[in-house]
Amino acid sequence: MTASDGIFRERVTAERIAEEGPAAVDMHFHTNHSDSHTTVAATMRRAERLGVGVAITDHNTISGSEEAYRSRGDILVVPGIEVSAADGPHILLYFYDLDSMRDYYERHVRPYKRASPYLAIGLDTAEIVRRSAGYNCVRVAAHPYGYLLFNKGLQKCIDAHYMEQEVLERFDGVEVMCGGMTKKLNDRAAELAERFLRGRTGGTDGHLLHDLGNVVTVGPSEDLDGFLGDVVERRTKVIGKEKTNVQKTVMGSVVMTKYIRYTLPSLRIHYEQNAPRARRYLRDLRSKGR
Repeated sequence: MTASDGIFRERVTAERIAEEGPAAVDMHFHTNHSDSHTTVAATMRRAERLGVGVAITDHNTISGSEEAYRSRGDILVVPGIEVSAADGPHILLYFYDLDSMRDYYERHVRPYKRASPYLAIGLDTAEIVRRSAGYNCVRVAAHPYGYLLFNKGLQKCIDAHYMEQEVLERFDGVEVMCGGMTKKLNDRAAELAERFLRGRTGGTDGHLLHDLGNVVTVGPSEDLDGFLGDVVERRTKVIGKEKTNVQKTVMGSVVMTKYIRYTLPSLRIHYEQNAPRARRYLRDLRSKGR
């Protein structure tokens, strides 16, 4: 099997879902419970119209995911959260039930929120994953090579020697297609999943309503337990396309409005997360000068 097997870079349609599925879920979507303006109600209406499931993975909060699960009807809703680590990486946690998700959040996320609540909590990647070990959940490395100059991808930090490669072994899966990333970086993510035999997921990382469903994870099981099991057992496929540069710009502009009130604490967190890069740069300069 190659990294491209089971990853289809094309428009998501009902026909393609039926061919590869039958279940299809956008595994990475944000609402106004964190850094989006999209309501859960609008998200659920669009999901029903498109015939896809959804994982509401708001940053460091679960209220949107809980609302979606309560109103799911016939929609496959995967309880989830995107935990933003103190050292940069974003971690997608998917739970088999609401009680487990609530318990994890109340014990290991809410007490560690910072003044910029969506940007990072006070625990690093290794600790976030370690604390998830006692829970029935699936751990996925979000956009492992992104974003931009920030340390928001797990493998990006590993490659920069900020953490050990063994950290990836604690994850069940890798997000092999993130709608907000470039094709090149998503291809590298797919190769990463194949090299370390991790499960594969795809999602839009959408913050705008029309993003929903443009990247989906497709599996043979139509119930929650079976679908998450398909991810872990590497039975899922991914269909979709990355956003265009214009779409990314529009989305980024909308997201920024949610951070304006947290400007100063956000700058502090960005400084802390990028300090290792600066220290390494200075260390390399000193080494070359010897």
